[in-house]
Amino acid sequence: MRLALPDLDAMDALGARIADKLRPGDVVALSGTLGTGKTTLARAILAALGHEGEVPSPTYTIIETYDALRVPLVHADFYRLDDPSEVDELGLDDYREGAALLAEWPDHAGGFAHEAGCLSIALEKVGEGREAVVTPGANWQSRWP
Repeated sequence: MRLALPDLDAMDALGARIADKLRPGDVVALSGTLGTGKTTLARAILAALGHEGEVPSPTYTIIETYDALRVPLVHADFYRLDDPSEVDELGLDDYREGAALLAEWPDHAGGFAHEAGCLSIALEKVGEGREAVVTPGANWQSRWP
């Protein structure tokens, strides 16, 4: 499914739509080239889940956790990983227990599309706006129209 995201309001609306359907154990895998809006969409999801305040990009910390939300969330940016095996060293599975995962650059971590709870979103620049190509995993089929 392709969704037009002509402006920030559309990005915020997509973030709210995802947050409304998000459950512990889910993965929202955000891919796209630099500057396509992965972190912007992540911030919109976090805001819709009830986070107030700044949302730093986890580019350097790799993992940021948000426990006091409607759905606890782990926000990870795997851009700096050189090999997917480095995910084991981060202890990602421990962070994910009882939480949803918001993964930027999921391919650098080996990908998550094979997981039934994965909602894959590929962001692309289209003119002045963006477009999202959304691919729901099996557990998202009934939640994502």
